[in-house]
Amino acid sequence: MTSPGGFWMPVEGSTGAAGVDSVFSLVFWVSAFFFVLIVALMVLFVVRYRRRPGRLDAEPSPSHNTALELTWTLIPIAIVIVIFVWGFKVYLDTNTPPANAYEISVTGQKWKWLFTYPNGHVDENLHVPVGTPVRLVMTSEDVIHGFYIPAFRLKRDVVPGRYSKVWFEAVKPGEYQIYCTQYCGTGHSDMWAKVIVHPPGGFERWLEQASNFLKTLSPAEAGQRLAVTRGCAQCHSVDGTAGTGPTWKGLFGSHVPLQGGRVMTADEDYIRTCILDPTKNVPLGFQPVMPTFKGRIRDDEITAIIAYIKSLK
Repeated sequence: MTSPGGFWMPVEGSTGAAGVDSVFSLVFWVSAFFFVLIVALMVLFVVRYRRRPGRLDAEPSPSHNTALELTWTLIPIAIVIVIFVWGFKVYLDTNTPPANAYEISVTGQKWKWLFTYPNGHVDENLHVPVGTPVRLVMTSEDVIHGFYIPAFRLKRDVVPGRYSKVWFEAVKPGEYQIYCTQYCGTGHSDMWAKVIVHPPGGFERWLEQASNFLKTLSPAEAGQRLAVTRGCAQCHSVDGTAGTGPTWKGLFGSHVPLQGGRVMTADEDYIRTCILDPTKNVPLGFQPVMPTFKGRIRDDEITAIIAYIKSLK
């Protein structure tokens, strides 16, 4: 049974959300109770023992009370133990995926999330089947990113040079928001995606159709789609304005001055080299910040991107 959301929390979109919410509620209400108790006692003591005419000296008070000291020591210890045990159980549940979990690779890069499925298809949104455990294996191409799905109560830092792993099981079809919670540069606020939870049978149909878009679209249209899903559009404009990387408008066939004084013609070989080994021919006036796509993109996908660049005259 999941919650539709409320004042404190969004909708519970995964099986692990209820456990996280229970720990939050426990800590919140314990904190609220003691806040009210302590403030009320402070007000009572201020009024009861205030200085006033006819009462200039403080009343004598006991210096030691064993029962009181044991009470304010043992009760907090018991509460902390309960919070620890409860929280640790939830932590283990949310970090131990079932053996049959469906695995998806996640790549964070400025400023895009990329999701790679077992058949090699890459998408800019996370598509999953409802009622199926999903394990995410995540890494970053550049800086630290924070992968966060509020509805699933799921957050994990994505760090360059290592893999972070989380899992979840979505309980209801629909769309849920993904954010980046680590400031990763000027495009940080735009680094978001969606979790699209498909009803039974819908995920398999979507994956089959999405994986075959190179066969159903023209090369230029397929290249445009790849430019968006692979994050190329984050740095390369198509309207002539310079961004983190050079614009693609009018690029094909032009003469590109490079760092070091060389000049190259932007033909098919030049573009392919820039995709697979972006630090080899760095255009003048730009920094070598583009990650390599070697091993991450197929030859037919490179061909489609080149066809799209050719169309941007």
